[in-house]
Amino acid sequence: MTGPVTSYNNPSNSKDGSPTRADYEALAMFRFTLRRFSAFSEAAAAAAGLMPQQHQALLVIKAMSADAAPSVGDVAEHLLIRHHSAVELINRLVRMELVHRLRDPADRRRVRVMLTPLADEKLAALSNVHLEELRAVRPLLTKLLRHFSS
Repeated sequence: MTGPVTSYNNPSNSKDGSPTRADYEALAMFRFTLRRFSAFSEAAAAAAGLMPQQHQALLVIKAMSADAAPSVGDVAEHLLIRHHSAVELINRLVRMELVHRLRDPADRRRVRVMLTPLADEKLAALSNVHLEELRAVRPLLTKLLRHFSS
């Protein structure tokens, strides 16, 4: 590849398209901020008696269930895990009385999942603290993302 590159894959403002010192600093700070938020999220989930992936699964199920309960495959896809791993995760959530399984009436082979009232309560509390944390880091994230805009 020759000449300057300006694309999603290389948003640097340098003449030759290579990252600048400011790019490296912004990338490092962005990744640090994401890791800090992730650590916060893991601690909040643990305080609520959940593993981080369990919390994420509840969040995915809640977000996707506006129209219909998501399938196990939907959950797997959104968590970037294999179907059998999603089955095991959902098994644990069922044992914890946080989700129910139900057969899809249109396709009896498909299993859908829905949150229990207990899961709704836990997720609401966790989501409130996560939203507060995101509001707190918003100015920094906005500044960092602005650095990467063309």
